[in-house]
Amino acid sequence: MASPPAQGDRDKVVSKLPSWLRQELKIRTAQLGVDIQEAVAQGTADWRSLGSNLSPVDTSGAESFATLLPAGLWEEFRTACKARGVSLVQGLAQSVQLWLEKNPAPAVRRPAFTKRLIVCNQKGGVGKTAITAGTGEALAEDALSLYPVRVSRHFAALTEDGPQSHLESELLPGPGLRVLLVDFDPQGHLTKQLGQETLPMTGESLTKHMSGEATAPVKDLVVTIEDERFGDRLHLLPACTDAFLLDVKLSSVRAREAALERALAPLEDDYDVVIVDCPPSLGLSMDAAVYYGRRRPEEPSGNSGVLIVVQAEDSSADAYDLLTAQIADLRDDLALDINYLGIVVNQYDSRRGFIATSSLQAWTDIKDPRVVGVIGDLKEQKEAVRVKRPLLAYAPKSEQAVALRALAREIS
Repeated sequence: MASPPAQGDRDKVVSKLPSWLRQELKIRTAQLGVDIQEAVAQGTADWRSLGSNLSPVDTSGAESFATLLPAGLWEEFRTACKARGVSLVQGLAQSVQLWLEKNPAPAVRRPAFTKRLIVCNQKGGVGKTAITAGTGEALAEDALSLYPVRVSRHFAALTEDGPQSHLESELLPGPGLRVLLVDFDPQGHLTKQLGQETLPMTGESLTKHMSGEATAPVKDLVVTIEDERFGDRLHLLPACTDAFLLDVKLSSVRAREAALERALAPLEDDYDVVIVDCPPSLGLSMDAAVYYGRRRPEEPSGNSGVLIVVQAEDSSADAYDLLTAQIADLRDDLALDINYLGIVVNQYDSRRGFIATSSLQAWTDIKDPRVVGVIGDLKEQKEAVRVKRPLLAYAPKSEQAVALRALAREIS
């Protein structure tokens, strides 16, 4: 492979590329973490070193394309194009195509162990469901498309007004993971928000699988969340109102803390990530959820665990103390290794004054678990719920969508 000219001064180059080829170049360089200008420089250098011309590239509808190349490279390229009887636009298109062929897209990075994320807080109304859905949507977005993402460190960068939401985002490929969302709340908010129907009381349900009463495979209950950005990667196990009876049923089940794990085990091989939207409860169902998220033998630390959703106000702090006390008891009683994936401060609005800003600071002061996301209280989430669509499909460029993508990458 020929080497591009040494780095130094650069010339601005303006030519043309077909829009489809420019988009492929943009996506591939983002996937590989390479600057576009470096890719074009390498492609032109490789093209010049070829012993014969390549097959023509369809350049119809080519549009303006600008980049920076090492000084002198473009003049050398123009000379090579003239010698070969190829137009500059055609030569550039072939160079970019050659670079794409020599630098294939990386495979989707799948976790060695299915990740199990337990989204919880015994306090209702903090937005656990929105965080569950948004995180799952972000993890399932197409690996061959680019989406605006704010890097995770921006979440923790606080000013007097809270998160620095004015900081620019960057375009990154979607993770392309296979995600199962589990609606473990009998109220069924997750199911309804995603435009699905809750399961009938008279049929099969997750509760029946946990209590040993099911007669059909749990896989039959799973539905697909339809949207092109998720492909066939985002699925939902809907809720059933019989989950209101779950704690009573679990009281007579042997090894009840492992009931959720037994129920979901047949599904794990089909997914990279399982995200459980927990009810606002500290009962036996919560024990089962936390047990399911424990670190298993040989599983990397931080691969699975508990994600706590709070608000920047005092009652969330009280609920947080009760939840962490329950988790500590489970750790001690059953000798479990339970990882905290972090705290998400949801529905944040600095305009609410001292209570909001001081509470946010108190959450960030905890350090372990640390704050891994601050999600603003904005209208797009409420609108998405109203129209029963995934937020990242309804408003993919919204501030909340950008923040949820960063959260997903922070904990994945």
